[in-house]
Amino acid sequence: MKLSHGLLMLMALVSFCGAATRPNIVVIVADDLGYNDVSFHGSNQIPTPNIDSLAYEGIILNNYYVSPICTPTRGALMSGRHPIHTGLQHSVIYSSEKYGLPLEEKIMPQWFNELGYRSHIVGKWHLGMFADQYLPTLRGFESHYGYYQGCEDYFDHTYEAEPEYWGLDWRRNLDLLRNETNLYSTDLFAQEAVNIINKHNTSEPLFLYLPHQAVHSGNTEGDPLQAPQHYVDRFPHINNYHRRLFAGMLAALDDAVGSVVNTLKARGMYDNTVIVFTTDNGGPSNGFDANAANNFPLRGVKATQWEGGLRGVGFIASPLLNQTGYVSNHMLHVCDWLPTLYEAAGGDPTKMANLDGSSEWQSLSHNQPGNRQEILHNIDPSGKGQMGLRVGDYKIVVGDIGMAWSDWYPPWTSPGDSLELHVNNSALFKYFTAKDEQMQVLSGEAFKNSVFDKNTQYFANSMAGNRGSDDLMEEDNDETLKFVKYHKPLHTVGKPMPKSTLKSYRHFGNPVKIDCGQKPFNASTNCDPRQSPCLFHIASDPCEYNNIAAGNQGLVVLLLTRLMQCEDTMVPPLNTPVDPAGNPKYHDGAWVPWVKL
Repeated sequence: MKLSHGLLMLMALVSFCGAATRPNIVVIVADDLGYNDVSFHGSNQIPTPNIDSLAYEGIILNNYYVSPICTPTRGALMSGRHPIHTGLQHSVIYSSEKYGLPLEEKIMPQWFNELGYRSHIVGKWHLGMFADQYLPTLRGFESHYGYYQGCEDYFDHTYEAEPEYWGLDWRRNLDLLRNETNLYSTDLFAQEAVNIINKHNTSEPLFLYLPHQAVHSGNTEGDPLQAPQHYVDRFPHINNYHRRLFAGMLAALDDAVGSVVNTLKARGMYDNTVIVFTTDNGGPSNGFDANAANNFPLRGVKATQWEGGLRGVGFIASPLLNQTGYVSNHMLHVCDWLPTLYEAAGGDPTKMANLDGSSEWQSLSHNQPGNRQEILHNIDPSGKGQMGLRVGDYKIVVGDIGMAWSDWYPPWTSPGDSLELHVNNSALFKYFTAKDEQMQVLSGEAFKNSVFDKNTQYFANSMAGNRGSDDLMEEDNDETLKFVKYHKPLHTVGKPMPKSTLKSYRHFGNPVKIDCGQKPFNASTNCDPRQSPCLFHIASDPCEYNNIAAGNQGLVVLLLTRLMQCEDTMVPPLNTPVDPAGNPKYHDGAWVPWVKL
């Protein structure tokens, strides 16, 4: 049957109007942001007013989980599939490894594009770049401004996998940019996001994926913590040099979030926008990865399966939500964002086959119990065979889930905190000794022989250099002097932040804090999952003080059985050896795809 011209025009108009009413979707990812790094969680060191304003106006997610490290979380966010089902469960994509999020996985922009969205990515990709087919602009995004690898220098935009693998990783779409040196990446990403919003045709729905570089460490051989001085100067009350640098990095990120929100409002788009804010993993606290993030009072750090490694900073904000301004304690996993946002966009999530996530749009919007009753934290069959599972209020951990970083680390405050680390277990050690009433840094063989045992060697080497990787649980004995060089004594004295100033940042709402009560004397020793499974009741013990496995053997068996069932569905990790052919020295000093598929 031949349709009349008038009928065709009517159908086109209906389609156009339908697309225009779909909400804009903005997903902001902070890199390595710790649980105690935002003031809406009670941090009294680093005010985050723009982030807080969104969080308090939206729904704060207080039982929300991500993966312990970067690539697995980003893969789950984009695909709605758990890392054990995509082969991303071990470590991160590092240097010139030849793998990525499998091409058969349909990802977020591809789903949204089918609903009429215009999809853009600004920032970090880190889901594969060895071949063109893995790049974001060939997987549904119509534009990309940012970088492909896991980290880099904030100003010169080079990525150092290791000293002999170093090159530029900065581009617009597929074109390298060599003329933006000395420009701070967080500012550049904010400007790009603002430009995209300002140029967007508001008759079409926008999907903006904004995975920031902040607050990840930079290159090992460069300055790991980097921020423009005017941001650092906002925090004279933080006496510790490294924590103050970190605060400057976070302040820049907070301003970037504010710029995006203000631009959405200025263009009249905010009332029809859904904003998700999430970290990709817990913070690298206490010098881990040469960083100064913080998860206190949660246990552990990034790259561990303690709560500090995977309990995520997150919220959702939108005028389109029926109920807002509350704290959700229902379980949510990063896998859930794809179906949740797809339903918010007007799609039917029941048509999304083989997802591990489920849509929580209705439960969040109406403040109702959600669909999720369990969260598989990870099963990593490589090396130490670590596993973690949450079912209801209970969490079981098996294997070496991060015993070298299993403590509770307060935020650095005094000038010496980066030298005398906040540790109270067998990894306790100091980097300097008193001599003639002057503190002298130990170095060389004297340093190693005087203070290193097996645990502290393992501990310090992990902190010494990120080498562009988020997986720092490997021993590496050649990094000691780098660590000492970076963590030199710095005696800077700050001024306290006036209470009136701090109070002005808190007018949005009441911080959501975790109170774990008194720490038992045996908290550091009652659990060693390398020897036997540990069980925690997270609802009453979020700090993982009390291993209750001995009195709940039946429950332990049930959870171990469930872990075995999950393991049966797992695909092998995709990790590959580093391919020398990908070295930037063979590609005009830049990280570019080098394999033709």
